[in-house]
Amino acid sequence: MTDGTATGHATCTCTPRSAEDDPGGGLASTGQGGAAGVLFGILPWLAIFVIFYMLMIRPQQRRVKEHQAAINAVKKGDEVITGGGLRGRVTKVSDGEVEVEIAQGVRVRAVKSTLTTVLKPNANPAND
Repeated sequence: MTDGTATGHATCTCTPRSAEDDPGGGLASTGQGGAAGVLFGILPWLAIFVIFYMLMIRPQQRRVKEHQAAINAVKKGDEVITGGGLRGRVTKVSDGEVEVEIAQGVRVRAVKSTLTTVLKPNANPAND
C-alpha cells in the first residue's frame, strides 16, 4: 500500500465535520460539554484525596495529639522511653525537661519532646 510518497505513509484528506454530522447535538464540537468532562476528570482525584485523608492523615493527627497529651502529663514516678532507647523512671519534671533515673544512682536529663513512650509506673518488661 504505497501512495507514491518517499516515506510510505498514507495521506488522509480530512474535512471538518459540520454540526449536522455530529449525533451529540454539537456538544463536543462547540465545547458546551467541557464542564462535565472536567468534573469527571477531577472526581477520581478528589476521591483519592478524601480516601487518603481518611485512612492516613486523620489517624496520624490523632496519634500526634495523644502523644503530646501523654508527654505533657508525664509526672514523677512514670516509666518513660526516650528517643535514644533509654528506659527509666522520671524523678523530676520541669517545663521542657525531665530527669530520668536509668539505673540506681544514675540520672540523666532529657528534653520532653524526645520522650517516645510513657509507660505505666508498674509496667514490667516482657521478659521478666
